[in-house]
Amino acid sequence: MNTPAPDKKSISARFAVLGFLWPFVRPYWKRLAFAMFGLALAAGAVLAIGEGLKRVIDQGFAAQNAAQLDKILLVMVALAVAQGAGVYIRFSNIAWINNRVVNDIRQKIYSHLLTLSPAFFEKERVGDVLSRLSNDTQVLEGVVSSAFSWALRNLVMMLGALVMLAITSLKLLGLVLIGTPLIIAPVVILGRRVQKLAKASQDRLAEALARGDETIHAVRTVQAYAREDFEKSRFSERINALFTNAAERERNSAMLTAIVIVLAFVGISLILWVGGRDVLAGNMTAGQLSAFVFYAVIVATAVGAIAEVFGQLKRAAGASERIRELLITVSEIRSPETANVATSNAPVDQTVGGVIRFDNVSFSYPTRPQTKSLDGFSLAVKPGEVVALVGPSGAGKTTVFQLLLRFYDPQAGRVLVDGVDARATDLVALRSRVALVSQDPVIFSDSLFENVRYGRLDATKEEVLAACEAAHVTEFATALPQGFDTTLGERGVLLSGGQRQRVAIARAILANRPILLLDEATSALDSESEALVTDALEKIARQHTTLVIAHRLSTVQNADRIVVIDEGRALAEGRHAELLVSSPLYSRLSSLQLKR
Repeated sequence: MNTPAPDKKSISARFAVLGFLWPFVRPYWKRLAFAMFGLALAAGAVLAIGEGLKRVIDQGFAAQNAAQLDKILLVMVALAVAQGAGVYIRFSNIAWINNRVVNDIRQKIYSHLLTLSPAFFEKERVGDVLSRLSNDTQVLEGVVSSAFSWALRNLVMMLGALVMLAITSLKLLGLVLIGTPLIIAPVVILGRRVQKLAKASQDRLAEALARGDETIHAVRTVQAYAREDFEKSRFSERINALFTNAAERERNSAMLTAIVIVLAFVGISLILWVGGRDVLAGNMTAGQLSAFVFYAVIVATAVGAIAEVFGQLKRAAGASERIRELLITVSEIRSPETANVATSNAPVDQTVGGVIRFDNVSFSYPTRPQTKSLDGFSLAVKPGEVVALVGPSGAGKTTVFQLLLRFYDPQAGRVLVDGVDARATDLVALRSRVALVSQDPVIFSDSLFENVRYGRLDATKEEVLAACEAAHVTEFATALPQGFDTTLGERGVLLSGGQRQRVAIARAILANRPILLLDEATSALDSESEALVTDALEKIARQHTTLVIAHRLSTVQNADRIVVIDEGRALAEGRHAELLVSSPLYSRLSSLQLKR
């Protein structure tokens, strides 16, 4: 009969945690070496105290030699000082490594997340991803500081104590070795269960946090529909399931530790019984028995500690597995090895490129593979040209922007920028040529000034203020509590929809990149604000290659060309007056808007 697979998985998972952590620990090997020196110093001092105990009893008390007793006790005091020094060196260095490693892991996860394509976040909930960044790394924190350091310390102590036991009494050592497998057995049996429960616990925590994150961000909708009790109930179900799982996990861990401790100290009692009879028979001295018991206690304590660490490693195995799954996820959208890195962040002028061409492009989103968002779509835009994309909802207009920014790659056809296939261009270089104003603009929890400067981080104060003036941000900025230094809150909660859109427009104006993408850029503005911003956009649009998505005819009537899109195809193009005659779809969209 073959060995059960779970045992192999259990062992491999345990060591996989250490294997996962080692690349993060390795750069700090000097600190680790200092910690190991401290560990050796402290362990050696403790082991030497056992020999000192034997001499105190045999050469001091039994021989009634006060002078020898004084000398031995002075040595033991020195050993205690050495142990304290060793513990300080070990703890201080291990604590530093622990904090550094956890910090590095979080940075690596965050950096990796920024490289993943939008397709990944369509499949994964943000709350679950953030749980791996926070809670899973928190579990690993204990492995470096407690598990690794504590287990290694107790392993060294156990091995050293076993050597001293062999020197003191081979007979009693035999009893220790016979009892050790009895202690290890429950570690293997219960440890497997702890690991499964730990993985399930992390998954349930991530699920609960994901739901909570989603609900908090949609709190206005929740309150508007009076669904507070419903959401409380749904969140409570997840939290209670997490509690049940965690309680069972801790109960198993506690049982594991308790069994090990009971078995260990029953073994010590047996050793005392056998050793005591040897002392009475004159086969060993009282000092030797005392030293043996001292070392046996060290062995028992060490085995118990290692068992506890084993359980901790089991819990950490689930966390490291979740983090590893995330880190090995490879983005489908990435720069080719021999990418075209030509780019320009310099101020735009008429000599800068910005030629855009969609060449018979077909595309379906990963979550909707049966539905074509673009089907044989072709479009050519010249530098400095303003092209408006018009069509019903779901026609594929926003998909054009998504492919141009290379958030996705088409299944057929090519997207070219300045004559180069987007797939052959360095991602940063490609996107550095594009400024985007989306329909739902992103505002960071930062000051108004920094939100605008996000478009060009090296911009001067005067340039930022000029962009704000052009986008008519200055009008409301001066009314904010701290003006441009006002923190706008999460997702720009302090601003109205129209104000957030003007901030996004100012950001794009400041970025001043060759290609400008406007996705319903004035949809949240009132008529007066729209007139002001449209004027600003028209001025800068002539200095860029501009694609505009808009439903309002006032936004597109002055475009050089209007392209009518439906079901992923370009059906017609021309000026407003021409399309009213030549395109039934455009004429219908125009009449519907006039009725509104």
